[in-house]
Amino acid sequence: MAFIRATGKHRRASRPARSTRNIAGIATLAAGGVVASVASPALAATDQARTHDTGLQQAVVLGDELANHVAAQADAQQAEAEAAAAKAKAEAVAKKQAEEAKRRVEAARKAKERAAREAERKRLNTFVAPVADSYVSTSYKASSGLWSSGSHTGIDFHAASGTSVHAVGTGTVVEAGWGGSYGNNIVIKMNDGTYTQYGHLSSLGVSVGQHVTPGQQIGLSGATGNATGPHLHFEARTGADYGSDIDPVAYLRSHGVNV
Repeated sequence: MAFIRATGKHRRASRPARSTRNIAGIATLAAGGVVASVASPALAATDQARTHDTGLQQAVVLGDELANHVAAQADAQQAEAEAAAAKAKAEAVAKKQAEEAKRRVEAARKAKERAAREAERKRLNTFVAPVADSYVSTSYKASSGLWSSGSHTGIDFHAASGTSVHAVGTGTVVEAGWGGSYGNNIVIKMNDGTYTQYGHLSSLGVSVGQHVTPGQQIGLSGATGNATGPHLHFEARTGADYGSDIDPVAYLRSHGVNV
C-alpha cells in the first residue's frame, strides 16, 4: 500500500504557501509606506524574503522617479500653455491697439476731409466785392442822358485803369468780349441762377464756359465802350438779357457784401 507522510504542526509549509505569505507581507509593507521594516529573524534569514524586499525598494524608487518625471512634464506643459496664453493675449492687445490707432487715424482723416469740404463749400458760397477797397461812384437807377434807357442799370465802382476785377461769386462765364456800349464786358451765370455783368474792362482774363470762383480775377478795369473815364460798371440780373437788371447793392448785401 502507498506510503502516507505523517502530518503535524512541525510540517514544513509548501512552496506555494510560502510565496503567498511573502507576497502578502510585501503588499502590507508597501501599503504602509515602509521599505525595510523590522522583520522576524526567520523571514530575514531567507534569500527569498531579501529578494522580495529588494524588488519592493526598486519599485518604490522607480515609482518616485516616474512621478517626478510626470510632474516635471506637467510643469513644463503648464508653463508652455501659460506662455502661449500670454503670447496670445499680448498679440490680441497689440492687434486691438493697432486697430484703435488705425481707427483714430481714419477718423482724423475723415474729419480733416469734412473740414476741408466745409471750408470749400463756405468759400464757394461766399460773395466778395468786384473791386477791392473801392466804393460806389454812381448809384443804381441814377438818371442821365448818358444811358440809352435813361437811367443807370447798374452801379459804378471807382477804379483806376488796370485795377483787378474779381468774380463776386461762383459761376460760369456765358459772355466774354465786346458788349457795345458796355465795351469789353463779362457776364457770369451764378450758381444760384442769377447773372452778374462787368463792363468797360481794359482786358479780359476769362473765356466763355470757364468756371470761376469768388475773388478770382477775371479782368482789368478800364474805360472801353460808353464811358467818361475808367471805372467798373457792375450789374446784377435775373436773366442773361439786358433789361432784367436788379439792384446790385441789395444783391451784394443779400450775399453778405457791404458796399
